[in-house]
Amino acid sequence: MKINNLKKVMLATLAVSGGLIFGHTNNAQAASYKTVSIKSVNKTAYHKKSTSGSFFNISHTKVLHKLKNYPNTTFYVTKQATLQHGNTKATYYYATNSKGVGGWIWHSYLVKGKAPFNLKYAKSFVAMDAQNGKILEQRSANTQRLVASTGKLMTIYLAVQKAEKENAWNKKVNVNSYSGLVNMGNNSAVGGFKFKNGHSYTVKQLYQAALIESSNNAAIALGQWVSGSNSAFINKMNQQAKAFNLSSKTKFVSASGLENDDLSLFGYWAKGGLYDGNMVSAKDLAVIATNLVNDYPQVINDSKLASKKVDGQTLRNVNNLLPGRSWYDKNLYVDGLKTGYTPRAGLCFVSTSKKPGKDRIVTVVLNDQNEFSETAELIRHIYTTNADFK
Repeated sequence: MKINNLKKVMLATLAVSGGLIFGHTNNAQAASYKTVSIKSVNKTAYHKKSTSGSFFNISHTKVLHKLKNYPNTTFYVTKQATLQHGNTKATYYYATNSKGVGGWIWHSYLVKGKAPFNLKYAKSFVAMDAQNGKILEQRSANTQRLVASTGKLMTIYLAVQKAEKENAWNKKVNVNSYSGLVNMGNNSAVGGFKFKNGHSYTVKQLYQAALIESSNNAAIALGQWVSGSNSAFINKMNQQAKAFNLSSKTKFVSASGLENDDLSLFGYWAKGGLYDGNMVSAKDLAVIATNLVNDYPQVINDSKLASKKVDGQTLRNVNNLLPGRSWYDKNLYVDGLKTGYTPRAGLCFVSTSKKPGKDRIVTVVLNDQNEFSETAELIRHIYTTNADFK
């Protein structure tokens, strides 16, 4: 009996000092709740302060929704009430989201302001205005991560730069002396575009294979054409990173985006440790992509091709936000750019989209198991909430 009385005293103390009873009351306690006052207030945006708390009906007899189920939701407060439970009074807000989900909730469970945008699965993401470089949304955008084949965007930038400067799109590149690249093309795990014996390919064909099919051997061959050797080209990638004013932590070790343990099998481990790969932040990857589409806009038209026949081989684009693909939405206006995957990097995706009359947007999601749906969510968010893109 003494223990039970002690528990009652402790609960009463917590209720008065912290609003515990108001925030977590059960239906058995609800009968003692009384509405002291209620008034309308100016509609104001709030979002969750913590994972605690629930929305109730005004009589506090029923839980309508748990706040933890709406982690990135903006609620709008339109009413304020004072409820009394025993001798204790507390302020409650009536708040609902854009879909009408909400109810009455203890005021300390909410904080004023719109909820920050978030994606559930992406380890890092960013949306950038390609015209002025403004960050539109981001999370962990400055954290360097493995980026898989999205790192090919740097290779493509440097290859297009040279091809345009020297008018070299039709220049033949002899790949037969590079047995590692021939073997790579024949390997189902890292291949894609097959180099035929005794055959040369134009710069344009290698570029198309690297961009559309994400061919690793084609990307490496392009790098060797640009700089004369694989190691020299990787140095050039890092020099260009400095020219773009990327973070000093961003490092390139691969023209293809493969990590060194895969490259070593074919003789292309040139820099870094055995398990190293290109380490680039989402923001820096967006900067590379922005420079690419601004300096060489024809890349957009090439990257939106669903497929293309090159030298008798069909290149297949796996960007599922393109027309005719599973995540296509005409209202997103996606028209490129590059996918990527390795087991350690996870699924990565850089997209570009342009709503008529608005600036072009570049988005990046890294290590995202739902890369297409979350990219769509990110673009849709920009188009529906940002005044410059509505």
